[in-house]
Amino acid sequence: MAYIILNKNNFFNNLDIIAKSTKGRDKIALVLKDNAYGHGLLEMASLAKEGGVKKAVVRTAKEAEAVCDFFEYILVLAEIPLSKSDKIRYTINDINSIERFPQGCRVELKVDTGMHRNGIDINELEEAFVKIKGAKLALEAVFTHHRSADELTSEWFWQKENFKTVKEESQRLSQKYGFGTLRFHSSNSASLFRHKSFDEDMARVGIAAYGCLELPEALHVEKFKPVLSLWADKISQRELKAGERVGYGGEYTAASDCIIGNYEFGYGDGFLRCCAKEGYKTPEGIELLGRISMDNSTFASCEEKLLVFSDARVVAKYAKTISYEVLTALKPEIKRTVI
Repeated sequence: MAYIILNKNNFFNNLDIIAKSTKGRDKIALVLKDNAYGHGLLEMASLAKEGGVKKAVVRTAKEAEAVCDFFEYILVLAEIPLSKSDKIRYTINDINSIERFPQGCRVELKVDTGMHRNGIDINELEEAFVKIKGAKLALEAVFTHHRSADELTSEWFWQKENFKTVKEESQRLSQKYGFGTLRFHSSNSASLFRHKSFDEDMARVGIAAYGCLELPEALHVEKFKPVLSLWADKISQRELKAGERVGYGGEYTAASDCIIGNYEFGYGDGFLRCCAKEGYKTPEGIELLGRISMDNSTFASCEEKLLVFSDARVVAKYAKTISYEVLTALKPEIKRTVI
């Protein structure tokens, strides 16, 4: 079987680094969408509660309901609810969706400050306030999302300036339409570490908390530690004679007599098949042999248990992708254990 180990101390180390920038754990909102970036929704919710995190961000109402008892505040990013909730807030991503929210629903308005994905246009701000008032929704916050915070370009700065304008106008509109004091947030993991002095109401942190944030060295951020490692049990082993080939297509040919092991982890479990094309090696330097199969993979090892990877960032380089894809590809059925 394949199984995942979650390192509690590494997670708490990452929270400590984040809390230095947010000036406390009370402003950390842990992003738990997509099975907590592959780490396990309930496992990470439990660790977050133990680590003093009281806010969470999820993708769906189902995720929100699953972790409702772990947090004081939950924000759903991508779903319109059927009924209101006292604890769960829902995102308005489009001005035309406002009338679909149930009366009394707690909502947060997302504004497009330059990413051009979700969120209302800045020029629609007052119209959105009018519609939210007319729909009898409880507007609590206004937020945005940065498109290039992990790159040292000017884009983070002009989006920040755009959001400053949004905040000023939103405060005026909130008084005009009787919504009271609003909260504001814009920072994801990368954006948080672009601030010289963080002053927003919370930061939505995901990949940093899981230890796989990659930022330019010029930002001088403390070292994050990966929380997740992936292991696999051996199914079988055999002696391979020189010249014999392994697996589908026989893409690996043994240069000499050797012993190989077959391990129960394949692309059906989330091991990206393209890693085989790039000569993948485990953290212990053990070579992957031939193609990755649906349910198993062959390595130059005869150990009973194999550490497949301990840092998704390394796997991502082999797969020519990002750590987010490596992590979220891991199937929820894989057993996850906290140590």
